[in-house]
Amino acid sequence: MTAGELKSRGYYQGSNVSYNLKKLVELDYMHHLRSEIDRRSVRVRLTEKGRRVRAQLSDLFGRHAEGLVKRGLVDAAGMDQMNTALKRIERCWTEQIRYIY
Repeated sequence: MTAGELKSRGYYQGSNVSYNLKKLVELDYMHHLRSEIDRRSVRVRLTEKGRRVRAQLSDLFGRHAEGLVKRGLVDAAGMDQMNTALKRIERCWTEQIRYIY
């Protein structure tokens, strides 16, 4: 995907996407390749090192979710409902911000 897609899909919240992607490329977490069709566009993907970090974070979030369930703080259905509600709130705020600017 492109840097613009990262931001528009909500994968990246910052305003300086290009700077941070450049740093991730320098540290070998991301690979970038200029698009053959639109030379202004750069396609990015995770390197093997980046995929390992992503897997570690995914495992960490999974363990946290299991801990919440085991402690009886929220069940799996409640977590799904919470995620749905938070996504709706985020979408609402994003749309409001779009209309302000």
